[in-house]
Amino acid sequence: MILNKIKTIVKSVLGIKEKEVATISKKASNFRANINKLETDMKAMEQQVGLVETHHFSNGVYARELFIPEGTLLTGKIHKHENLNILSQGTISVATEDGVKTITAPATIVSKPGTKRLGFAHTDCVWTCVHSTDKVDLEEIENEVISENYDDVDMISESDVKKIKGAI
Repeated sequence: MILNKIKTIVKSVLGIKEKEVATISKKASNFRANINKLETDMKAMEQQVGLVETHHFSNGVYARELFIPEGTLLTGKIHKHENLNILSQGTISVATEDGVKTITAPATIVSKPGTKRLGFAHTDCVWTCVHSTDKVDLEEIENEVISENYDDVDMISESDVKKIKGAI
């Protein structure tokens, strides 16, 4: 029943039919508005999942580990800078402006700045976002790496800058 409700929400908010899920990348211009609308609608639902976060700190590195229970539909945050994402457990389908992919652990993804995701956990998952920062205060880290909107995002990644410099 919950899965059907989720499918209905995703189809109505994203404006796609089930068979058209693979063509979501063609709707990239609307994806940001649609995922933000979906996120707002999800926050208004009575049933919320309390996700467990574990924070790790090392020399200039911060990692936010998230346990995502099976059957969870969630949206990610907008990251200002390029960062690593590691799926160390489980299988999850992820929609971004580039389309929909089903990912099975172990997997590591390099996220470009401005990426926001919609995810559906097919099994219990452990997803970790890794950021370069010397900060250890969570509020300061959020202010440094997370954006509330797309206006405050480095739209060109650090690796792209290196490639451009190397070509010059």
